[in-house]
Amino acid sequence: MERPDRPLEPFEPLEPFDAFRVRRSCLAVPASSERFISKAHGLPADEVFLDLEDAVAPAAKAQARANAVAAVTGDWGGRVLAVRVNDASTPWAHRDVIDVVSAAGRLDVIVLPKVTSPDHVVWLDLLLGQVEREAGLTPGRTGIEAQIEDAAGLAAVNAIAAASPRLEALVFGPADFMASVGIRSLDVGGQPAGYAGGDVYHYALMRILIAARARGLQAIDGPYLKVRDVDGFRRSAASAAALGYDGKWVLHPDQIDAANEVFAPSADDFARASRIVEAYEHATGVQARGAVMFGDEMIDEASHKMARAIVARGRASGLGHDGPPGDHRQDAPGLDAGTGSENT
Repeated sequence: MERPDRPLEPFEPLEPFDAFRVRRSCLAVPASSERFISKAHGLPADEVFLDLEDAVAPAAKAQARANAVAAVTGDWGGRVLAVRVNDASTPWAHRDVIDVVSAAGRLDVIVLPKVTSPDHVVWLDLLLGQVEREAGLTPGRTGIEAQIEDAAGLAAVNAIAAASPRLEALVFGPADFMASVGIRSLDVGGQPAGYAGGDVYHYALMRILIAARARGLQAIDGPYLKVRDVDGFRRSAASAAALGYDGKWVLHPDQIDAANEVFAPSADDFARASRIVEAYEHATGVQARGAVMFGDEMIDEASHKMARAIVARGRASGLGHDGPPGDHRQDAPGLDAGTGSENT
């Protein structure tokens, strides 16, 4: 399925391009470090994104970009491969996009940081279309993940989520968000001292989640900066997973297994979801019925969509097939997940 090569009209229904790319763990890799890039090849993260933004000093931007260009032409297996470019207001952003996309490698997604307006996403959508044509690539092949990192971005999140058919996920950026709204803490992802209202991030997380789901997008939680505190990371990830998030950024290899475990379904949930998918597709395809009884429960298209998402995440965890965990090339029942550079 190809993305429409045009901007969406307001409120136009969107069928997501790769709704089931699995992103339980999204590993940040500074593109300035060839050693870290090389190491990332062997790590079991669902997504690897090469970072050209905050992880790279201004003087190192050009070399980091060259490293990313070389890296996207390599073999990254079945994982999602992304590059986080510099934000749209910087002098580096357009060159980042042109160089990494025109390299014609296995690049799946551009991560656009500090998105404060739908105009940022529209700009990237248009530039990607131009670069894809010039490079002889399939128009629409490159997805977008938009980072919501401040008050302006959160206020505009519904419009941002509807800004381009290339969008695949919204990502919460807690550090910049804390600075933007004045949260009195330097503990990124932690709760500020004196706050008695529960989770200080709940409103932002829920608003991003609702905007994402309304447009058929994934929602990804941001990083937990205490990289040696795996238990703290696990608690943070479990909270986001319970809310409905699809995955979380990881900054260190020690966090990957915890993220993959937390955002994966249990074996029982996977088995039940697989049976729901099978039962519903039999009902609609063979019996021409839109709803069917599954034990004591009535299931319909909404149940089917939830079940397919669980099956896809389970398969990435190694459930239900003989491939290794993290092999995203397996299709879920009833799902054309695709493989290769465009639909991994």
